[in-house]
Amino acid sequence: MTQLLVGGHGDHVDPVAEAEARDAGLAQFFLGDPQAWKGPQVAYEGGAEALRKAAADADVTLYVHAPYVLNVATTNNRIRIPSRKFLQQHLDAAAEVGAAGLVVHGGHVLKADDPAQGFDNWRKCVERLELSVPLLIENTAGGDNAMARHLERLDELWNAVGDGGGAGVGFCLDTCHAHAAGEDLDGLVDRVRAITGRIDLVHANDSRDAAGSGADRHTNLGAGQVDPDALVAVVREAGAPVVVETPGGPEGQAADIAWLRERLG
Repeated sequence: MTQLLVGGHGDHVDPVAEAEARDAGLAQFFLGDPQAWKGPQVAYEGGAEALRKAAADADVTLYVHAPYVLNVATTNNRIRIPSRKFLQQHLDAAAEVGAAGLVVHGGHVLKADDPAQGFDNWRKCVERLELSVPLLIENTAGGDNAMARHLERLDELWNAVGDGGGAGVGFCLDTCHAHAAGEDLDGLVDRVRAITGRIDLVHANDSRDAAGSGADRHTNLGAGQVDPDALVAVVREAGAPVVVETPGGPEGQAADIAWLRERLG
């Protein structure tokens, strides 16, 4: 595990510099405002091709995170239909910068809805997408109507995505989200793989709040309420690239990356 590909989530203006500031070989970033319905924007000087080349020259692997506003599961047409278009735009932009994948949250349906509607909306979405890079669906922390909070829901989601021809769809496992959702981290990797057959990326985050709280509040590794040994075990057993999305900017995340590397040996 000494060659673990690990990095942090940072600013999108210069992801290569963000990786270097963390002594990392990976950078995750948004392509714009994650809370806005604006199309993806490559802020790197010289544009997408220049960023792609700079990352390759520096041996930095890029991952893009889709905006939080996107929700392809919902039955609200005013959100779902634009979300499909938005998702394709971000997939294409991620491909242009040479990203290894686009991370997207599983989304949710409305309170009165049958979750089956959300799973079917995911199926229809994947059927129509051009997966120019792998689409990595991430487990989420809260929400009774979420598509990917609990493993039984993830199982249904994965069946639906498979029915939609989702060979290019992968999975991103977030440790804070799993903890907040009330999932036991012990043996979690095996339980997830039994459903998805894969884990393509790990978001290694500690949690400010208690297990089962449903609160998506990340904190620095070893400083929260996730069992440190269990968190490290998830990273080790997953054997996938790792992103820390913890507070403190480059310095805080560099410390978390060093913390993780030390414990992995």
